[in-house]
Amino acid sequence: MCGIVGAVANRNITQILVEGLKRLEYRGYDSAGVGLINRDSDKLELCKSIGKVADLDEKLCESGLKGNIGIAHTRWATHGKPTEENAHPHRSNDIVVVHNGIIENYQLLRDELKKHGYEFITQTDSETIAHLIHFEFQKTDSLLQALKAAAKQLKGAYALACFTENNPDLLCIARKDSPLVIGIGIEENYVASDPMALRQVTDRFVHLEDGEFAEITTADFSIFDSESNPVEREIELAKDNVESIDKGTYRHYMIKEIFEQPKALKNTLLGRTGDGCILEESFGAEAPAIFDQVKQVQIVACGTSYHAGTVAKYWLEDWAGVPCSVEVASEFRYRNPVVQDNTLFVTISQSGQTADTLAALEEAKEKNYLATLSICNVAASPLVRQSDLALITQAGAEIGVASTKAFTTQLIALQLLVIALGRRGKMTAEKEKELVSNLMDLPVFCAAVLQLNNTILEVSNHFTEKHHSLFLGRGVQYPIALEGALKIKEISYIHAEAYPSGELKHGPLALVDSDMPVIAVAPSGDLLEKLKSNLEEVAARGGKLYVFADENAGFRNDDQVIVINVPHCPESIAPIIYTIPLQLLAYHVAVNKGTDVDQPRNLAKSVTVE
Repeated sequence: MCGIVGAVANRNITQILVEGLKRLEYRGYDSAGVGLINRDSDKLELCKSIGKVADLDEKLCESGLKGNIGIAHTRWATHGKPTEENAHPHRSNDIVVVHNGIIENYQLLRDELKKHGYEFITQTDSETIAHLIHFEFQKTDSLLQALKAAAKQLKGAYALACFTENNPDLLCIARKDSPLVIGIGIEENYVASDPMALRQVTDRFVHLEDGEFAEITTADFSIFDSESNPVEREIELAKDNVESIDKGTYRHYMIKEIFEQPKALKNTLLGRTGDGCILEESFGAEAPAIFDQVKQVQIVACGTSYHAGTVAKYWLEDWAGVPCSVEVASEFRYRNPVVQDNTLFVTISQSGQTADTLAALEEAKEKNYLATLSICNVAASPLVRQSDLALITQAGAEIGVASTKAFTTQLIALQLLVIALGRRGKMTAEKEKELVSNLMDLPVFCAAVLQLNNTILEVSNHFTEKHHSLFLGRGVQYPIALEGALKIKEISYIHAEAYPSGELKHGPLALVDSDMPVIAVAPSGDLLEKLKSNLEEVAARGGKLYVFADENAGFRNDDQVIVINVPHCPESIAPIIYTIPLQLLAYHVAVNKGTDVDQPRNLAKSVTVE
């Protein structure tokens, strides 16, 4: 959701900016633009485009626009429709600005600036920032001081990058509740909202913290806190694999990432277990002492990560005997929960930049939680840096908006946490060894399930003309049904709902007819026979059933039931295994319907605004 790329160099940086934007396309956007100054002419020029970065690139090539200093942006509309006028960068005379985030008091500032003669040509909150910086720049010869003065007047979240025609060798940036990073080059430096945007030019980064500002030139960079005190910070070396953002031979990132799951699951387990036990120091050096005190757990997350947390609730209470509450971050941050003693506060996020989850973490720090722990796929993310403990999933870069390998690796991480807490409660050493053994076998089971791809491709053809669907699961498989419904609605735009199958008689059964596909998740377990009875109710009403069933469960195909036999697996890893065929189903249905699989409409990969 919105991306920033900037650079200052002694060479033409146009393609650096464009490539950076392309690497941020997965975040979701509806327009893009660049602002550049060529030192040969000292002329500030903007180029903007609606739609894909490729359209912007084509306009730039046609114009021959070049520059030594510049900023670029992909916009996801919040204030004002997607138009070239509303696209970033925004200009105020000799000042040009890009902005991620939302300014809550922009209308008040806009009204005040109009009194000083400023004219507004967009509906965005971001144009206000450009005019405000220009207004403050008239009072000082320092762009950084003007930026600081403007930032003091802003209420909301922002990552800002700006430069002025008067000094074509200086970028200034600021951050509050929205990520920003400096990339370090050789006689050139960069800025971005995500390090991935700059991996084609550098692997050295410095992360800005909340309330900080920075000046960036070709030769150096300087960081200052909110009181203008210099800040010293070590340069971090990126360890991610640049090749992971390439689709390779796959048609879409999503299917590539689905098939990367055996490797991702294996990588997430590496170094976290030994001799049939988990190594709880994987969560941090202080983890054992903190875990000794935990009496209950509060999990907060959004979307797919929320579903992962809901699965963990079943595990925590069943295996570990630890009470657990799971809440959507956007709800949690606006209420006043009662915090019981010795409660561990757990956040889950693929990117570690999710605005609502970060805000919930900030709220938690003001309350009486024992400690905070994040489960995240990005080690250098704000969520990880602001938590007491962290376990980094090793999913690798996930580009597709619909999360796949991030979800299954989150489930592994949560199961490791459950075991760590459970060994202090009712979990026996034998149970721990059994769970760890099953986790170690997980990549093999995952690879076996992926062999169902062609079968699921055939089944997906039944959904092409459908507009509604119902997902069912019992017990710990209910959150998996929720996740399956979310996937199919995200990328195929088929309306999908999920229910515990025992709830059918309490309302959802009214929806069932021959045109409503019902998808059931049916692994072996204590609730299998109960589920079979529930599915009989669907068949009796003429519903068409698609059952992802354990191959030993005894389901048979007939006119109303299509069975997709899933290889038998241990019950403890069944939620992870049964997620994968639902991902494949959603993917193939979306391809059949011709939707944009990797970048579905109205959605963004990293939701960095509220």
